[in-house]
Amino acid sequence: MQIWVDADACPKAIKDILFRVAQRTGITTTLVANQFLPTPPSRYIKFLQVRSGFDVADNEIVRKLNVGDLVITGDIPLAYEVVIKGGHAINPRGRALYPGQHRGIDTGGPSALNPRDIQAFVNQLDRFLAQHIGKSLR
Repeated sequence: MQIWVDADACPKAIKDILFRVAQRTGITTTLVANQFLPTPPSRYIKFLQVRSGFDVADNEIVRKLNVGDLVITGDIPLAYEVVIKGGHAINPRGRALYPGQHRGIDTGGPSALNPRDIQAFVNQLDRFLAQHIGKSLR
């Protein structure tokens, strides 16, 4: 299993949590973005820069995704493609996304991430890891 991050719009607080999770669990975590993003030195943390363009990063994530991989994204159409391909998707506010749940287009942007959102993300990620790899963040 690998974690993929739709990193262009992923909040820094969530990326920092994912960096710690990668180190703690040994799960390869790959940030995909169309601009350079600094990452801490780690054999478990990768960065994949793609060319600029509409859905280029999303398409690359879907192309490289394996069944059972986890994708962190707030992009509803990307999440839909991920679950159709057999992956899992969690948004940065901790909401797990499932097939049939998100076919519509999300036209409004989210409000600023708050501490409760961050805690919800940590809780959902912890549940996912405990269920899928038998490792908990706690």
